[in-house]
Amino acid sequence: MDYTELAMELLEKMKSLRKIKPHKNMNEAMQGETFVLTYIAHHGGDVLPGEIGHEMDVSSARIASALNSLEKKGLITRQIDTNDRRKILVGITQEGKEIAENHYKKTLEIAAKMLELLGEHDAKEYIRVTKKLVEVLPDCKNIF
Repeated sequence: MDYTELAMELLEKMKSLRKIKPHKNMNEAMQGETFVLTYIAHHGGDVLPGEIGHEMDVSSARIASALNSLEKKGLITRQIDTNDRRKILVGITQEGKEIAENHYKKTLEIAAKMLELLGEHDAKEYIRVTKKLVEVLPDCKNIF
C-alpha cells in the first residue's frame, strides 16, 4: 500500500484540527507555562527544572524562561535543595495549584466531550491507535 495519499490527507486534517477551538485548547494545555504548572502540581512540587525540560523535550533556556515568568506571577517558588546545594527545586504556590487544577479539569472536560462526539466505538478506537503510535514511534528513531 502506498501511504503517501493517506499521509497527505492526515496532514490536511491535522492542519484543520489545529484551528478548531477545543483541540487548540487541549494543545495549549500540553505546552508552555500551563504544562509546566500542571506538571509541577501533579508531581507534588519540589521538582528539578531538568525533569520538566526532559518531559517537555525543550531546552533548559526555555524552561528557565517559563519558570521566571511563573515565579514573577507568584505561581511557583524556587529554592536550593538542602540535600544537594547545586540543585534548585521548583515548588508551587497555592494559587499555582488552583490554576493548574482548573486548567487540568477544563482540559479533561474538553477531551471527554470530544471523545463523546466520536461515540464509544470510535473513541475507543482513537485511543487504541494513539496508544499504538506511542508504543511504536520511539523505536523508529532511525527512520526519521
